[in-house]
Amino acid sequence: MRNVIVTGLWLWLCASTAQADSVYLTAGSLIDPLSGKVVANPVIEIQEDRIVSVESAAAVPDQAQVIDLGNATLLPGLADLHTHLTWNPTDLGYSSLALSTSDEAIRGVVNARKTLMAGFTAARNLGATGYADVALRNAINAGEIPGPRLQVSGQMLGATGGHCDNNMLPFEYQVNAGGVADGPWAMRQKVRENHKYGADVIKFCATGGTTSKGTNPGARQLTLEEMQAIVDEAHTLGMPVAAHAHGSEGILFAIQAGVDSIEHASLIDQQGLELAKRKGTFLSINAYTPTYMIANGEANGMLPESVAKARRLADVRMKNYRTAIAEGARVVFGSDSATIPHGDNAKQFAVYVDLGMSPMQAIQSATTIAAESLGTVGETGAIAPGYYADIIAVKGDPLADIRALEKVDFVMKGGQVYRSETQR
Repeated sequence: MRNVIVTGLWLWLCASTAQADSVYLTAGSLIDPLSGKVVANPVIEIQEDRIVSVESAAAVPDQAQVIDLGNATLLPGLADLHTHLTWNPTDLGYSSLALSTSDEAIRGVVNARKTLMAGFTAARNLGATGYADVALRNAINAGEIPGPRLQVSGQMLGATGGHCDNNMLPFEYQVNAGGVADGPWAMRQKVRENHKYGADVIKFCATGGTTSKGTNPGARQLTLEEMQAIVDEAHTLGMPVAAHAHGSEGILFAIQAGVDSIEHASLIDQQGLELAKRKGTFLSINAYTPTYMIANGEANGMLPESVAKARRLADVRMKNYRTAIAEGARVVFGSDSATIPHGDNAKQFAVYVDLGMSPMQAIQSATTIAAESLGTVGETGAIAPGYYADIIAVKGDPLADIRALEKVDFVMKGGQVYRSETQR
């Protein structure tokens, strides 16, 4: 008798879900990055958090709930695959020594909202102290705070004295960052630790960096064996791997080790580019960062050497980015926010276009290609049946002026409206 009752309840629940009220979203046009085309007068049916149908100039049922955005242009929610939501641009110098894990958690709450309101409904956080980004992701998923769909790395892995270490205090303090390890087996242990405490993705530093004290961005900092150990352990645990890598040798070693993405790729050479294309490695390039850091780094309290490194790298990295785009590398949108202000992520689109992308390609880097990198194809990165109802709207036509994406007027994530400045 109990089985009958349970079965009847299940059938009732299914019927209730099937009859759930639909919401219809209408606008002037829709940019479809899957087909690379524009849909005129789209009518999108949404039930709960998913898209049911997308049609052009379709009739809306009488008495239906309608969100009419007038002449606005619709796009899928954007994705930024390199963020640091728990840090601010003013945290990249000696002031970071006063930054606690609690401070980072609070910054994360503020910056996650800014990122969502800028139209980024998905993001990947690549580095936080004390797993503050894990707590941030969990709070967003529980509906406690607004923010993008997050994949998080927890603590960044790296060598003693490397880019992922804390190099600002003298010897007597004996301070190392939480993800520091040396040797293949120690690196495996750190991967396991990050997995234990809730990370989704592993991020390690293959080379020096711009914002770290005493490191050379072009210099490799891990052995091939260490990188291979990280990648093998992470992939065994079902975790993708992102490698911070500016220098050509570090990039090459990381790709040979099997990483899923290269972050920055500033000094990538032809050998590295060809290997990345052959292996399908994503290049997450933060092309707006140099301009911002050179103009604002000193005022933000960055180390003078960091500003100098950014200035030295600027021209060559732009040249290499232009080559990577021209040769068809799998470029995915990654702003490295925190090196730029959170909420200004979309300013990078114009730089991508200046470097040779078409506006559609720039949009695809933050939608369809981003979904491939995140492993969320079929769920994010497009406005199509079965996908999450993650939808944004802007005035104007981003295909004519990509800067239209810098002012998002409507943000829906999972069928819930978080921002609406164009709704009639």
